Amino acid sequence: MEHIKGYDYGKSGLESSPISMEDLSLLKQTVLWSEEDQANLQKAGEILKDQVNDILDLRYGFVGGHAHLVRYFGKNDNPNMEYLSAVRARFGQWILDICQKPYDQSWLDYQHEIAKRHHKSKKNQTDGVDAVPNIHYRYMVAFIVPITMTIKSFLAKKGNSQEEVENMYNAWFKAVTLTVITWTYPYINEGEF
Repeated sequence: MEHIKGYDYGKSGLESSPISMEDLSLLKQTVLWSEEDQANLQKAGEILKDQVNDILDLRYGFVGGHAHLVRYFGKNDNPNMEYLSAVRARFGQWILDICQKPYDQSWLDYQHEIAKRHHKSKKNQTDGVDAVPNIHYRYMVAFIVPITMTIKSFLAKKGNSQEEVENMYNAWFKAVTLTVITWTYPYINEGEF
């Protein structure tokens, strides 16, 4: 794997997630997670791995087409293209990670790192940029929809049956929801998560 600036998955020094493995287990139960979902995500990862740039083009076209979203990548409505590029590379790796990595303590710790990078507690620090200092909570949750709904056409490109595509799509939806829940931790008052 090529070096991706700021991609710190599994590295020492990351803060331990305040979300416990028991919490994660209960969240998985709540989103109806099953062993089949993990298998379907693995299949999805195999299908998506050579389409990551196309997925990113679609997603970044969506973000770039909406001033209220692209504003988070700069200041005074001027996006920082180096910042966009660095985040794009990490987002591409996230697509693979969500499908291929085990949802263990290392996964939780890195999700917590990603959470802080969206929140005022650490936004802009990884890339050393001067941009809007916080992504608002409402867009963290709302982004579940475009991240989920745009993936189905990519899952269908390798000739899998409609049932297989639906199973991978449902697993993706659960995984994205689970991930975004972990990303919202810094936004919630202590004791309320």
